[in-house]
Formats: sequence, C-alpha cells, structure tokens
Amino acid sequence: MKEKVQSFGRFLSGMVMPNIGAFIAWGLITALFIDTGWLPNARFAQLVGPMSSMLLPLMIAYTGGEAVAGKRGGVIGAIASMGVIVGSDVPMFIGAMIVGPLAAWIIKKFDKAVEGHIPAGFEMLVNNFSLGIIGAILVLLSMLGITPLVEILNQVMSAGVGFLVDHALLPLTSIFIEPAKVLFLNNAINHGILSPMGIQQVEETGKSIFFLLEANPGPGLGVLLAYCIAGKGSAKSSAPGAVIIHFLGGIHEIYFPYILMNPLLILAVIAGGATGTFVFSLFHVGLTSPASPGSILAILGMAERHSYLGLILGVLLAAAVSFLISLPILKFMGKDSSLEEAQAKKDAMKRQAKGNNASTENPMVSASEKIKKIAFACDAGMGSSAMGATVLKKKITAAGIEGIEVIHTPVSSIPSDVQIVVTHQELGERAAHSNPKARRILITNFMAAPEYDVLVEELKKTNH
Repeated sequence: MKEKVQSFGRFLSGMVMPNIGAFIAWGLITALFIDTGWLPNARFAQLVGPMSSMLLPLMIAYTGGEAVAGKRGGVIGAIASMGVIVGSDVPMFIGAMIVGPLAAWIIKKFDKAVEGHIPAGFEMLVNNFSLGIIGAILVLLSMLGITPLVEILNQVMSAGVGFLVDHALLPLTSIFIEPAKVLFLNNAINHGILSPMGIQQVEETGKSIFFLLEANPGPGLGVLLAYCIAGKGSAKSSAPGAVIIHFLGGIHEIYFPYILMNPLLILAVIAGGATGTFVFSLFHVGLTSPASPGSILAILGMAERHSYLGLILGVLLAAAVSFLISLPILKFMGKDSSLEEAQAKKDAMKRQAKGNNASTENPMVSASEKIKKIAFACDAGMGSSAMGATVLKKKITAAGIEGIEVIHTPVSSIPSDVQIVVTHQELGERAAHSNPKARRILITNFMAAPEYDVLVEELKKTNH
C-alpha cells in the first residue's frame, strides 16, 4: 500500500518538478511587477495572468502526458488540457494533472489497438490524423465534462482550506505533512498538492502560505542541530555537513534517515512545523511561487516583499522548537548509531566475502562482473540521490578506480544499463520494479553509509 501511495505521489510531483524553473520565472515576475511588487509595472504585470492560467497548466499537462506515452502523449495531453483551461476562470493546475495523463493513456491505447494494422506508407497519415481527431474530441469533452468536476473539487478544497485558515487550524497540517515527508512523500505533497493551491492563492492575493507548509527548513534544522550536540557515532559526525546541505542546499531528504534512526523525533518536526506555520499565519507571510529546492536561500528569494520578518522568525522558531524537543529524546532515548553502522558494515563485509549483495539479494549481477554504471536513486532523482552520487564519486576517484559512471535518477525510471542501484531501504521495492536486473544496495544514510566503503573495496577487485 505504501509503495502505491509513494508511486502515485511521485507521479503527481513528476508533472510539476521538471517545470519548477517556469514556476520560479512566473513567481519572480509576480513579485516584481504586480501592483504590490518591488517594481510595479502595468505592462510587465500583464504576463502574470496568462502565464499562470495557460503556460503553466499546459506545461504540466504536456509533462504528465509525456510520462505516460512519450512526446505523442505530451502533445495530446497539452491539446486536451486546453478544454479545462479555457472552460474555467481559475488556473486549472489540477485539471491539467488529470487531463494530461488521461489523454495520453487514451492515445496509447489507440496506438496499441491499431499496431500492425496500418498499411505500409500510411503510418504518418494515420499517426497525425489520429492525434488530431482524438485530441479535438478530448478537448471538447474536457471542456464540457471535466471542467465542472474540477471546479467542484476546487470549491471543496477552497472551503476546506478556508475553514482551516478561518479557525487558525492551519498549523495542524504538520501532523500529516511531517510524517509523510519522512516516508519520502515530500515532493508529492509539495508539488502535487500544495503548489497548485498556492498558485491559485497567488492569483488572488499575490502570495501564498501553502508554499511554506512543506518547504520550511526549520523543523529539519532543529533535528540536525540536536544530533550535532547529543548524537552518537557517525550520526553526530555527519550532522554538521547535513545541516549545510539541508538548510542552504535545500535537500530535505538528508534529515529523513536521522529521524528514522530515532522515530520519536517525528514529534519534534511536527511541533516545529506547527510552530513555523503558526508564525507564518500570524504575520501573514507568503511566497510568490514554489521554493524548490527548500533552501532558506530559495525561500528568501521567493518571499513576498512584506514577508521577510515573519518568514525568518517562523523558520528560526520552528528550528528552536524542533531542537528543544529533539535534544532530550536523543540524550535519553537515542540509539547508538555508531554501533548499528559498525554492525551493518560487518554484515555487508560478510555478504561480500560470500559473493552476495552488500544489502539485498541480487540474482542477476555477478560479484565478479566488471562494473561500468552505478545509479543512486531517490524519489525525484535530484535530492539525496545526487548527494550520495557525489560522495561515492569522490570515494571511487580517491581509490584510483576508473571507467565507472555514477549517476542519480528517479527510483521509478532507473536506466536498464545500470548494474548497481544504491537507494534508501524504504525505496528498495520500487527500485526492484524499476530495474529488476540491477544489484540493489539499500542504505539508510546517503551521506555516511558504511556500504560505500565496502562497495569501493569490491570495485577495486572487479575493475582492476
């Protein structure tokens, strides 16, 4: 069940994340040129509406369609999404997320049905006209059928959000958001749910607090600072580096393993997140576009011009509350992580000596096979996996090993030529589905996994 939820969440966020640059461009134009912006300009402000109502939904629909049926799916997804875009007065991000993949799925089914039945020489004619005809039908259907449904959904969501805001209950969302983040649903929550609501709010007020509910780096910062003081072993030694990567680099996945080592710490990030959201609400703080990655630098860059005081205060207080709760948990109930890692390293070495996978069974790749390509996989393929890939590259280079390509990739789309996949143990099953032939090494900490050293020693033997 958890795997299905993660997969669905990843698909939602996968429609938004490749287009984050466009969202940032729109956010900057909004922050600068609207009436309440830094440099009010009526002519440039004319870009704000068309970009949010047309450009961004079209890009989302194209990306979602392409994920289902390639470029052909992207094209028909964009065509069909025009129905919900034109048919509604509000930005149709949710509508685009529905229509784009749905239209691509339909064209994919059509292509499969006619495969092998098209006379030679008529392929281009059939492909072009089928796309055009089906696209024209779907754009009409989406305008007449899907638009009303999405508008009802928007009204329900707006009513729910309005209730939370009116009754000062928005901080309670941390009860759901923070645990979901630790289960690697952070991108799904931020880009699949909160960002569409935030963009609609920006259209109305010029800023949105929804961009901060998941992106606030304060709760994670508090946990990592507590590890710097009260942590043990490698968890303590790696925490200062994790602080920089998390707070300045915006890679929130870096602190998830630290919470998984001591699950009670989830209480700290919930309390920290609720504190930050309360302060943001009190000071009417908001961003003009999604902050991605969730770095304090990106957040400050996307902040509405009157939001800086409340924003900084909210982040700092969130970190302080999280730290104060984390510290006694680590002091009195913290696990000896250095002992755990030593045990993991010992077990991994045992398995290596026996010719087995360093972390999990691997029937497809021989321990003596020369390794040419290793992939680090995480939910989105851009956060913790990129960091882990950098760490391993340095270790391989330091060991004098050549000819090995180390990449980072989304766990759902691991290339078929990858021989070894390194991923978090929570994502192991998804990695197996994505590339069943690759050897899988499951870790808990992308920064300081003992399996890295074991793997490097193995590569010295196989790639000599």
